[in-house]
Amino acid sequence: MKNLFSKRLGALIAESGISKRALAAKLGVSATSISDWTNGKIQPTAENVYLAALYFRVSADYLLGLEDETGAKTY
Repeated sequence: MKNLFSKRLGALIAESGISKRALAAKLGVSATSISDWTNGKIQPTAENVYLAALYFRVSADYLLGLEDETGAKTY
């Protein structure tokens, strides 16, 4: 399975212009965690998916690859 979370989070970071360090501070995690998530090395906790979704104003389902950009289910 492709790690859509890492790809989508990376894209959202790039589009928003926020640095990984600044995002880490906003979410209350380490900059290393953000880097590891975007590189697909580790998966975030459910709480961190929720916080990232709130920050970027997208659904957790979108971040996890269960929805596409339009909100349509992908399963």
